Amino acid sequence: MHPDELTILLRGEMTLVARMPYSSNATFLAEVRHGESALRVIYKPMRGERPLRDFPRGLHRREVAAYRLSEAMGLGFVPVTVLREGPHGEGSVQVLVEVDEEQHYFTLHESRPDLHDALRAICAFDVVANNTDRKSGHVLVDGASRVWSIDHGLCFAAELKLRTVIWDFGGEPVDSALLARVAAVAEAVPLEVATLLEDAEVDAIRERARWLTDAGRFPVDPSGRRYPWPLV
Repeated sequence: MHPDELTILLRGEMTLVARMPYSSNATFLAEVRHGESALRVIYKPMRGERPLRDFPRGLHRREVAAYRLSEAMGLGFVPVTVLREGPHGEGSVQVLVEVDEEQHYFTLHESRPDLHDALRAICAFDVVANNTDRKSGHVLVDGASRVWSIDHGLCFAAELKLRTVIWDFGGEPVDSALLARVAAVAEAVPLEVATLLEDAEVDAIRERARWLTDAGRFPVDPSGRRYPWPLV
């Protein structure tokens, strides 16, 4: 956990800075200030969500669930994200990470083999979380070469809907340490994650984690259709 950032996010006063372009749902750049400390954040209010046929309202809660699951698994690649009230009502509030905007999954996979283990961790997480929208641009790297993962509103459906650009590791064995993190979720979904989701979705998390643990290998897509659009 990140107590300083959590305190600022949960207790600070939020001021909107700008609406983010090219977002299908209302997404805002904002600043949260608590005392002398301030953070730039991404605020996604439920009020600004477009209705979807295959997901109930409340995608912001899935953003928070993804952060909590990443933390519970010891992966730590989702920026700190909380559930709180903002200028447009309840929403997710996520720390804005300063990253190299020229880099994304495709460029990192091609040019940074030293980061492949971090990309594999995201791949495993996406299977467990059932990410239906893992675009290349949702995988980022900062100046310290730390890999980050964002935009998890379309995760955790009970029905398998995996759509991702991360298929390059398909068929490879999952590292034992990473597999142990997945196996822990197969045993029990953390309560702080489960409280944000429906019961059937929580059961499905365990089933997917169990499947990946039993398989011991990253999945492949024989259909060639499990990709999001656009890819980046």
